[in-house]
Amino acid sequence: KSAFEESGASSRVVSYINLADAPIVERISTPRTALTAAEYLAFEEGMHILVVMTDITSYAEALREISSAREEVPSRKGYPGYLYSDLSTLYERAGMVKGKKGSITLIPILTMPNDDITHPIPDLTGFITEGQIVLSRELFQKNIYPPVNILPSLSRLMKDGIGDGYTREDHDQVQSQLFALYSKVIEVRSLSQIIGEDDLTEIDKIYMEFGREFEQNFLNQNFDESRTIEKSLDIAWDLFKLFPKIELDRLESKYIEKYGRW
Repeated sequence: KSAFEESGASSRVVSYINLADAPIVERISTPRTALTAAEYLAFEEGMHILVVMTDITSYAEALREISSAREEVPSRKGYPGYLYSDLSTLYERAGMVKGKKGSITLIPILTMPNDDITHPIPDLTGFITEGQIVLSRELFQKNIYPPVNILPSLSRLMKDGIGDGYTREDHDQVQSQLFALYSKVIEVRSLSQIIGEDDLTEIDKIYMEFGREFEQNFLNQNFDESRTIEKSLDIAWDLFKLFPKIELDRLESKYIEKYGRW
């Protein structure tokens, strides 16, 4: 609340807060109350609303507690069998309504128990939502901000909103190439822990260097930095210069000639 007041945004914020010492049943109703308010503002008042719900893990644990009190048959890790359908009643209230001006964008935030992405809560959330941003404890400890782990992160809508006419023509191939190179970085890092970085091949040493540069220059941003997509793509092309062109098998030659600047 203090942060909203200091930034002058408090007049544009509606918040529903369930405290830890409040009744469990209130935790079940709080997100639904918030979404009802969002629907009113979006579809009756024509506003574009961002809903941030945190923490879904606490919500699911409250659901498990109520299910246990009802003596319902538990499913995975003691959560009720209807956890999937219950979460969907929250997540799927986001979107647009035909004939209405407003919209609702929903960002549910959850903490993964024991950092396990296969835990029922993040697992089912990933099935329902249109994408996920996974934060890395390891990157956070390296002072990388934001500490986004790109490998498990995904967007199911990205393919329909990038490329010529949306962002830049090379966007799709650049993101695919970055993903492939960083995947290889993780493999090489695992190998280096066994044999040592000095005994890696020359190309593997390039991957190690790319991994460091990628995290420091591409992922890492200042808290108040407003980086454009074009700027990010240009940084990616600078990183590609570390490799011989034969390693860049996801990029068409026309884009290498146009944006490569070798």
